Order: sequence, then C-alpha cells, then structure tokens
Amino acid sequence: MWVASTTEMVLTPTAVALGKFDGVHLGHQRVIQPVLQSTRSAQTWGDALDSSAQSANPPAAPQERIYSTVVTFRPHPQEFFTGQARTWLTPLDEKVQQLRSLGVDQLVLLPFDKELTALSPEEFVEKILVQQLRCQRISVGQDFCFGKQRRGTARDLQLIAAKYHIPVSIVPLQTSDGQFLEDGNCGSFESLEDAPISTSLIRQALETGDIKTANRFLGRPYILMGVVVEGEQLGRTIGFPTANLELPKDKFVPRQGVYAVRVKILGESADANVPPEILGVMNIGNRPTVNGTYSSVEVHLLDWSGDLYGKELVVQLVEFLRPEQKFPSLEALKAQIQQDSTVARQILSREN
Repeated sequence: MWVASTTEMVLTPTAVALGKFDGVHLGHQRVIQPVLQSTRSAQTWGDALDSSAQSANPPAAPQERIYSTVVTFRPHPQEFFTGQARTWLTPLDEKVQQLRSLGVDQLVLLPFDKELTALSPEEFVEKILVQQLRCQRISVGQDFCFGKQRRGTARDLQLIAAKYHIPVSIVPLQTSDGQFLEDGNCGSFESLEDAPISTSLIRQALETGDIKTANRFLGRPYILMGVVVEGEQLGRTIGFPTANLELPKDKFVPRQGVYAVRVKILGESADANVPPEILGVMNIGNRPTVNGTYSSVEVHLLDWSGDLYGKELVVQLVEFLRPEQKFPSLEALKAQIQQDSTVARQILSREN
C-alpha cells in the first residue's frame, strides 16, 4: 500500500474515504467500503475493455485506474489545536497494516496546519479533493465535519461535490450489533450496545478494562505491538520469565492490570519450533510489589520459552483479569501469577 505524506506524492485519480480513522473500527470500515467497491467496479470495466480489444467496435477511450484512498490528517486535529501530544489506538504502522488488509490502495496523510484549517468547505473540495487528489468518488461518515471552524457537514460536502459531478456516500452511524442510527440520533444511550461505534467509546472501554466491548467495536482484538527489550529480569527469579515490551510512544495503553492475551512472534512463522500463536498473561503497570518506579508492559508466555530479545511481538488482548496490586512478599506474588496463568488458560481455551 502506498503512503503519501503530501498531496504531491498521491497516486491519482482517487476514490476517497475521508476521516481520522483512528482504530479502523467497524464504523470506519463501513465508510471505506464504498471506495473499495467503486475501484473494483472500475477495474472490472477495465478488464472488459481488454477483452473487447479485438471486437469490431471497441470503446473509444481506455479506462483509467482509480486508486482506493483513505485520506486522514496528521497531526490529529485535536493535537494541532491544543498543542498536546495525543496517543492513538492505531499508530501509523498499525493503521497501514489494517488498511492494507482491507484492500486499500493508498493512505494520504494531509498535513493539518494553518493553511488547511483556513480553507472554507468550498475551497477544501476544490483545492484538495478536485485539483490535488483528482477525486472521482467520496465516502464519509454521517458525523463528518470539515473546512474552517468545522463549518462543513457531510450533507454540505455532498452538495459542493455535486457541482463537480462527484458522488458522495454518507454512511450512517452504526452500533456494534449492526443497527444504523437515524440522522441526528447522537444523544445519550442506555448501554454501549445501543451507542454508535466510535473511537472515543473504544478508548473509554479500554480505560476501564472492558476489553470485550472494545474488541467488539473494533471487529478484532485490540493489540499492543512492540519490540522485546531487556528489563530487570525479576520474573525469572520467581519462575515466571517475562518479555518486556517497548511500545511506540504514541500508542494508547489500556487500564493498568493483568490480562489474558494471545501472542504472535513476528518473523518466526517459518520456525517449526515456534507456534503461530502463544497463550499468555500480560501485566501493565508499575510493579508495586518490587517497588517499581516506571510503567512497563510485561508478557509471560504459557507453555513456551525461548530468546525473545529484539523480536517484535503482537499481543492480542482477550480479557482483563484484575487490577494491579501490591503483595506482601514475592511468594505471594508468585502464587497470584500462578493463579492468573490458570485463569488465563481457561479463558483462552474457551475462546478457541
């Protein structure tokens, strides 16, 4: 997948899905689908042109490829206006992987700066979408806003783009059970199941340890991906060696505590001694029992051991087990980790 950090690098013409897309959750995937379908249709039509090349009346003009394109903003608009760094559910590398798995051709990172924020809705469509991206089709979520002071709505985008004969799909908000919400129905809800899928709700679920809800909204397990670095090696002294994971600095880390997880070791798929997926227990926190002074992410692998230093791990969060706590002794901590491992194994076996 092609990643462009400026519009000068973009492959054109494009079919564009517009938004922030942090998490690439089920709602985001609905917004992306129309541009995938439009580019596939164009490709099919192009194939038909190829097959008709020997016919008596071939089409007059060849079909130009349209690139399915996700357009988002960098930095995050909230970061630009507040000046405060923001963490992401899907930092850039993860976002690229998720979009590639959906079949997206390219990701465009529009520089969110003073010049962009000064554009009126009409100027944004003309200068960015029409002139620079050569956009042939647009898809946005129902709650999309754009242009100076966020004055432009999804409906405004539809009306402005129509002047350039560009169709715009407005995707309604969706709940986790697949129900669509009527226009304007963005108020309070009795439960998370009734609320529209959103990045903010996923973050809230992760902050409280509600992994099942977060994973349901995402349509996949939430992951922590990082390189194993050398830690204090205290785990191996009590019989539970752990991999100390260094995460990207802009990765959103969920509630501190203990989790049942599944682990993949990247780049080890060809090794017959390494299973494609390993069960594990993960702790996020300061390790108060040993007077830890900084937060860490440590993973204990069940039924597997080996040298992991320098390896990249993908840790899928399955269920929150308990908050982090301080134990009176290392023996008490050891007993609790043994219990956590037993509970995690039971949970992960049921999830198979």
